[in-house]
Amino acid sequence: MVLDPEIKAQLQQYLALMEGDVLIKVQTGDDQVSKDILELMDELTSMTSRVKVEKADLPRTPSFSVNRPGEDTGIAFAGIPLGHEFTSFVLALLQVSGRAPKVEQEVIDQIKRIKGEFQFESFISLSCHNCPDVVQALNLMSVLNPGISHTMIDGAVFKDEAERRDVMAVPSVYLNGEFFGGGRMTIEEILAKVDTNRDDSELFNKEPYDVLVVGGGPAGASAAIYAARKGIRTGIVAERFGGQVMDTVGIENFISLKYTEGPKLAASLEEHVKEYNVDVMKLQKAKRLEKKELIEVELENGAVLRSKTVILSTGARWRNVGVPGEAEFKNKGVAYCPHCDGPLFIGKRVAVIGGGNSGIEAAIDLAGIVSHVTVLEFLPELKADAVLQERLYSLPNVTVHKNVQTKEITGTDKVNGITYIERDTGGEQHVELEGVFVQIGLVPNTDWLGEDIERTRMGEIVVNSHGSTTVPGVFAAGDCTNSPFKQIIISMGSGATAALGAFDYLIRN
Repeated sequence: MVLDPEIKAQLQQYLALMEGDVLIKVQTGDDQVSKDILELMDELTSMTSRVKVEKADLPRTPSFSVNRPGEDTGIAFAGIPLGHEFTSFVLALLQVSGRAPKVEQEVIDQIKRIKGEFQFESFISLSCHNCPDVVQALNLMSVLNPGISHTMIDGAVFKDEAERRDVMAVPSVYLNGEFFGGGRMTIEEILAKVDTNRDDSELFNKEPYDVLVVGGGPAGASAAIYAARKGIRTGIVAERFGGQVMDTVGIENFISLKYTEGPKLAASLEEHVKEYNVDVMKLQKAKRLEKKELIEVELENGAVLRSKTVILSTGARWRNVGVPGEAEFKNKGVAYCPHCDGPLFIGKRVAVIGGGNSGIEAAIDLAGIVSHVTVLEFLPELKADAVLQERLYSLPNVTVHKNVQTKEITGTDKVNGITYIERDTGGEQHVELEGVFVQIGLVPNTDWLGEDIERTRMGEIVVNSHGSTTVPGVFAAGDCTNSPFKQIIISMGSGATAALGAFDYLIRN
């Protein structure tokens, strides 16, 4: 049985929502994945009369496509969509059957307006929590526009193809055979790259806000909700909703929820914000802030938003090592997410840079699938919790080098090694390997701010107990501030504090 009883019960509920018939075309061989696909199809057809299955000649073996009877939708799964991709499969069934997608009408209209032939392929791993967003977005585009098709390819199943095309990070998306983009992408971000005629003109004529929130993570969402509930004109501008949360797999310390996942929480944040009268401006990046009569925030497209108060909640990003080879080989052996990209390094040699909890957790996870892990830590001792260190040192295929400094990540067209310096002796060592995972913490997204706003030497915005910065009317919240603890629940609280602080400022000024 491919589906466990709990998943099967959930699937039964989803199948009841199908609005029309679906035809699944299957191409299988003698391998285990093919057998699993056929077993999945047997289970599926035993649960609903709306799904029919037939054998067909498809480009990849094993694979299957999800279609309307008499009409190919262009949606295909090369591999078996379980793990994080099970939801992608369920949504494909529902949307192909005629179930309306839960996206804004303007997004649907934009997809339908696209002209031309767009054949997308996305390489994924079933353990990747970033991949489903991309798969689901491309599937939806295929449902709505007959000129668009999409095939999800499991890189672990089609390993030879992935290596032939130098796929070393997931998701990796190809369009008409050429590399299109990598990493998490929302449907809006994909459309912005495909449909270059996007009209941003309305951003140039916005009326001033009472509160303008810059950033769409937990702090920004919380700030926008708290501001909007005061009945004042509120806007939120962000590159994407969720921020760093989108890259978080399991969340087990968010009070009142025993467990959730980052993308699910991010979707809930956006949904909650949209319950209020908040002007949401996505896919926009701020590049300048200046206080005049009103506070001005200039976007990269040249538009200038004005507001009586501004709340900065721009969050943080993965810290780079900053050595030769890191930028050159990003997604060509240099990676930042062991959960996502680890399966692409099965049987290979990798290094993990960083001896904190995240680095050691990554090393432990990777040791289960790669041939060898080399851990590099700058300090004389690892910083990870003792229980993690104990587990790490029990593994036979892990080598730990402490008190070393990474000098260079080497390679030609992809990573082939790493060079480090022993800090006590000055000796230089080189390790041959195929992958490097960087796990050395976060850096705040504040480098676009001017000198007027006080920041720490780490770039964190200095705030007081009301969330105020050194510029009157400008507040800040979340991981971009000097808050000593970077946690989702703390970011949300600081977002609420900043919004209440901004409201208090408006009353008094």
